[in-house]
Amino acid sequence: MVAVKSHEAVSFLKSPNQSISAILTYGTDAGLASERARSAAQSWAAMDDPPSEIIRLGDADLESDPDRLSVELMTVPMFGGRKVILATAGRRINAKLLKELISGGPLPGVLVVEAGNLKPTDTLRSVFEKAKHAAAIACFPDEGRDLSALVDDEVKNANLTISPEARELLIAQLGADRALSRGEIGKLILYCAERKRIEYADVEAIVSDASELNLDRIVNAAAAGQAGIAVRELTRALTGGENAQMVILALQRHFMRLHRIQAEMDRGRSAADAMKALRPPLHFKQKKAVSAQIRRWPMAALTVAQREISQAARNARSTGARDDLIAESLLLFLARLVR
Repeated sequence: MVAVKSHEAVSFLKSPNQSISAILTYGTDAGLASERARSAAQSWAAMDDPPSEIIRLGDADLESDPDRLSVELMTVPMFGGRKVILATAGRRINAKLLKELISGGPLPGVLVVEAGNLKPTDTLRSVFEKAKHAAAIACFPDEGRDLSALVDDEVKNANLTISPEARELLIAQLGADRALSRGEIGKLILYCAERKRIEYADVEAIVSDASELNLDRIVNAAAAGQAGIAVRELTRALTGGENAQMVILALQRHFMRLHRIQAEMDRGRSAADAMKALRPPLHFKQKKAVSAQIRRWPMAALTVAQREISQAARNARSTGARDDLIAESLLLFLARLVR
């Protein structure tokens, strides 16, 4: 019965608890939830010698064999150890099935489930938070210190160094989604591999910045409820060679900022003070638009928006569907949410 906060996840995953046999990762950052689910599976698998087998299962695997998840979990490998099942929550791998599996006590194997954003009242989340041998790990957008750690770790692992100016610019331009941020850092590392040091000009040349990519028009149109303009600007950007996943990243970054501003206002701060407190700071060209948007986006709507954006990011990476259609559908959904 462990509820792991987002900032506690790294230390929790580095020191796996033998008594935990069911782990859930969830939150608005789909990339981070996926990354932490994989990390959990690897950490628990490494507890056995030799390391346990990791089996990936999704809804499609249960279409022809509805009992496969429970059978895999309950079957002990011939040569000892435990099976580690890495599953993605969905229509079949749902709260009802998972509750039946983990409510009876510790499992013979280890179950790791990756899910989207879950409210405290969601059954799936409460199942993992209440079971004595289970843990639920929150995965929310990277704060500045988390991005700093990600940058430092990736650069160090690549045997590179980075100038202070380049590091500051890189952190400012990375977005909320861990997987997309890691991808941007990876491109930069590959670009600088021969020189062993990352400079300011390298970040400018390689790392995508939403304002430089003219994505602000798409984001602002969606946040203002202007569906037609948003779709038209999306088409223009994609025709010009833009990546649809970068559009989703820009939306995620923007709505995360709106959420932070609204959270500060709910604590009693003025809109102006809440906007000034943002780190990295808002670009001056965005202040007028954001000031207007925050009046039209209450916290409840922002929570729904972030959940939908998180799911779109997940779908764009994993379902094989066309990224441009996912991005367009997301824009239309967001535009309809505007008050």
